[in-house]
Amino acid sequence: MTVTTALHNRNLRTALVMGALALAMVGLAFASVPLYRLFCQVTGYGGTTQVATNAYDEPILNRQMTVSFTADAAPALPWRFEPVQKHVRLKVGEEALIFYRVTNLSDEEMVGTATFNVTPHKAGPYFSKIECFCFTEQRLAAGESREMPVTFFIDPAIADDANLDEVKEITLSYTFFKAKQ
Repeated sequence: MTVTTALHNRNLRTALVMGALALAMVGLAFASVPLYRLFCQVTGYGGTTQVATNAYDEPILNRQMTVSFTADAAPALPWRFEPVQKHVRLKVGEEALIFYRVTNLSDEEMVGTATFNVTPHKAGPYFSKIECFCFTEQRLAAGESREMPVTFFIDPAIADDANLDEVKEITLSYTFFKAKQ
């Protein structure tokens, strides 16, 4: 094997390794958002709430908490979005039903998707949503208004977490974004 052939083979091997590395980086970039979302849902990291089927199997405790509600719409989405009630007081383990109101202020049909967050973040794993408009995209005709339900409860396991003994109020925040078509 000549020096030129050996150099060519080494350069080819380096190019193939670098190309594979670049493809792996692109693949990881596309996979990072769904993987991060899954990580947050499993761990409750960053105030991500849990999804539950119902609260009937959970005991209701005497501990009272206040849940406050906020709403925003991204500037690219001409919707008015607000909670119907600003807060609710409930017992830990008790199921609650609240509503958010949304109005499409544009003159065309639009589709939005809502993201949510719970603060303080450490309470996220104990905030369980049973029904939420945020689980699906919302399609609104021009000028249409709608009240959208959220059914939730605070998991009684919160009482076993000493880091949350001082938490008396939880804030559930939503932001609506224009859905990618």
